Amino acid sequence: MTRTSTILVACIALLVLFIFFGHWIIPYDPYALGRDSILLPPSFDHPFGTDRLGRDILARVVEGGKISLIIGVGSALIGTFIGLMVGISAGYFQGKTDKGIVIAIDLFLTFPTFFLLLALVSYVDASAKVLIAVIAITGWMGTARMIRSESFGIGTKPFIKVLKLAKVPVLKILLKYYAPIIAPIFLISFTFGVSGAILAESGLSFLGLGVMPPQMSWGSILSEGKAVMDIAWWVSFFPGLFIFLISFLLIQLSDMLQQLFNRKEAV
Repeated sequence: MTRTSTILVACIALLVLFIFFGHWIIPYDPYALGRDSILLPPSFDHPFGTDRLGRDILARVVEGGKISLIIGVGSALIGTFIGLMVGISAGYFQGKTDKGIVIAIDLFLTFPTFFLLLALVSYVDASAKVLIAVIAITGWMGTARMIRSESFGIGTKPFIKVLKLAKVPVLKILLKYYAPIIAPIFLISFTFGVSGAILAESGLSFLGLGVMPPQMSWGSILSEGKAVMDIAWWVSFFPGLFIFLISFLLIQLSDMLQQLFNRKEAV
């Protein structure tokens, strides 16, 4: 690993550790109201300030970050796995199966993803589990197209045709020959998908269609600051900052992985 990649991974690890274990060092309850500390600006006592109910923003950003990261990782994992299964099926079986899958992918891509999210969420009561499922359902197409293209190339290789003629079990072929080649694409898609899922959840929560109180996420905290943006910029700024940081770092990690795997293929 290069120095840059080491720093990048370390920053992501530190940020995730702070989100999940930061409550041990923060002396405030994210749900505790404070009538004497309403809309206090950032200070030594409240590094991120307080909101209009007197709640500590730092404590709420840490607590809300757990939900945002869980939704991001969970939906990206499910969506990438769906894309993996669909893409491999298209590339392995080819023919009519491939055509049918391509049509299904194109149909999903016809609808703008965010509006499809809005349509699905409007019919169900939003929760972390529901958002994971909805974001995963609307986020598998890109992975499926990339993996289909790669697995289609693998399927045309002579040794794969020999294995099929020899009636080697499909699962063995996929695990032994397809998986090692496709693994880098899966990892890159997953990393990129986490940032996309966090942004999607934040957008839905900002519009009031995401997680509902008493649960919180970065998007919902950001939304709470809309009404006091003119007099208390910190309420929306800090959750927005964390959304930017984790998304930027994950996108950089995805680009770094892609460059690393491209160099290995070139060698």
